Formats: sequence, structure tokens, C-alpha cells
Amino acid sequence: MMKAIGYTHSLGINEPNALVDIDIEKPSASGRDLLVKISAIAVNPVDYKIRHRVNPNGGDPKILGWDAVGEIVDIGADVTEFAVGDRVYYAGDLTRAGSNAEFQLVDERIVGKMPESLTFSEAAALPLTAITAWELLFDRLGLKNDSDSSDVILVTGAAGGVGSILTQLAKCLTKATVVGTASREESQSWVKLMGADYVVNHHQSLDAQLKECGVSTVTHVASLTHTDQHYKNIVELMAPQAKFALIDDPVELDIKVFKRKSISIHWEFMYTRSMFQTKDMSVQQVILNEVSRLIDAGVLKTTLTQHYGKINAENLTKAHQAIQTGRMLGKLVLEGF
Repeated sequence: MMKAIGYTHSLGINEPNALVDIDIEKPSASGRDLLVKISAIAVNPVDYKIRHRVNPNGGDPKILGWDAVGEIVDIGADVTEFAVGDRVYYAGDLTRAGSNAEFQLVDERIVGKMPESLTFSEAAALPLTAITAWELLFDRLGLKNDSDSSDVILVTGAAGGVGSILTQLAKCLTKATVVGTASREESQSWVKLMGADYVVNHHQSLDAQLKECGVSTVTHVASLTHTDQHYKNIVELMAPQAKFALIDDPVELDIKVFKRKSISIHWEFMYTRSMFQTKDMSVQQVILNEVSRLIDAGVLKTTLTQHYGKINAENLTKAHQAIQTGRMLGKLVLEGF
């Protein structure tokens, strides 16, 4: 048996038993699976969104959690890239049990070697957001290391988990000018710390602020939150044949406003590769290993900002409450059982 935190009914996070401590059977590794002893986890918006929307089937508890770091304690017969004792980090697979447990099974193709220079908690902050940011920048928006120096990427919600690592990746690995949006003083300071060339307030006129920064047009957009509130104004700032990528779930998105400028629209969902077992599923292992290399080389840094203590229902409840405010800077983690 092993400890885990889960839920049997979809409840508001302030209701009793929204998340509960449970004991469940410890899984066994087979095939290409690794059995990982969890050391630390991070919490993301996907956790509370699934808790809101998904009721477990048949009364079995649902285990959330899609950011983890730990040590491999067993491997399946078909594993080729890892060995028992390796320290790894990963974001997991939405179709399987999550990381809010002492042990977790995960396919080796979506697992990377943990950065050697980071602690467990520092590493746990990275996998989901790093994969999302990498895929958005390089797979969806098509930016390259030798990209045109006239490129300008606008990152909305740049102070959040994805924005924090995306800003670093864009600044360190492309020649693009990086403009992040943030409204509060502390979030603006954080975005600057992550490396943005300019920070603008999305509650004020973006056009006027960009002109003050000397930015005349935007070639790429990473819309990370509140897309439905901002996209029509952002389109007016975009260059003809620019690229617009989003990760959130806008209530309304009128794609006709993109037509006049032939702006392409790209949706990034980091679970696509694992969910559909795509032929290039192992690209996520490559991404995580490259992020580890860049971390250990001092090019990138962890986005950890808050540590919520041990992994249990009480602390996870507090973490969900914090994430649901929409005011997070960087990432929050929990560590140990």
C-alpha cells in the first residue's frame, strides 16, 4: 500500500473532503513504465480544473498531480533509457493516475533526468511549464535559435508558471524582443527578473505602452491567460502574417478577426503527445533533458516561489486555493510525505 491524496466527488475546494488522504495499492512497473518514488510535486491550474470538471468513475478515488520529481525504484522490461536509482522529473499523462502519491507509474518517453544543480523542490517546479513553453515557442510559433532579431513576442500573463519559464526560454534561446504583461508591481518585478526586455500592464492601453518601449509591431504572441479578454486588442498590434498561440480555454474566440492579417492560430496542449501516443512522444524526454542541461549550465533558473510543506490533503487544499486566485508568481511546490 501507499499514501496518496485524491477525491471521490467533484467539490469546491473550500468544501470538506474536497481532497482527502487515502491509502491505495502500490503499482508495479511493466513495459516502458518507470515506477518513481515521489520526492516533490508542483501544483498547476490543470489540477483544480480537473477537480472541478471530472467526477471519478465507480467511486474509485481520482489522483491528481502533473509535476513530479523523484527516484526510480523499478522499471518495466522494455525500458531502455533509465535505470533504478536515477533521479528524474516529468509532467506525466492526463489519462493516468497523477503524482499526488508516494509512487507513480510513468512512461519513460516523457521523463527527463533531473537537473543535478537543483533540489527536489526546485526541480519539481519545472516540467509541465517547461514542456508547455518549449512546445509553444518552437513547435507552435516556430521560433528558432537563429530567429530574426526584428521578431517581437508578446507574452500575456508572463508572471505565471508557464510565463516565467517561457520568458526565460525566449530571451535565452532566440533573438526576439520579449515583452511580458503583468499588472501588479510584484508581478512586474518578477517578469523583469525572468528576463523580459519590457513589461506592460494588460489593464492599460497596450498600444500606447508598446510605443513608449519603442515597439511598433508584434510578430508572435503567447497568450497564456484571459485570451477572450485581450485577443481583439492584441490583433490590432500584430504584424501581417504574424503567429498567435494560446494555452487557455477562452469562452469566446472569433477567429475571423485574424483573417485580414493572415494571422495563424496555434493551440498548445502539452498532454497531446502522451494522450494520443504520438510517434514523436519521446520529444518530451528530449525537451526535459535539454532544460536540465540549460539549468545546470546556468542559462535557465527554477521558477519556484512558494513551498507549501509536506504532500498531504491539508497542504494540497491550501495550494489549490492559492492557484485558483489567479495571482500566482512562478510555481508552488510540496515535498515529502
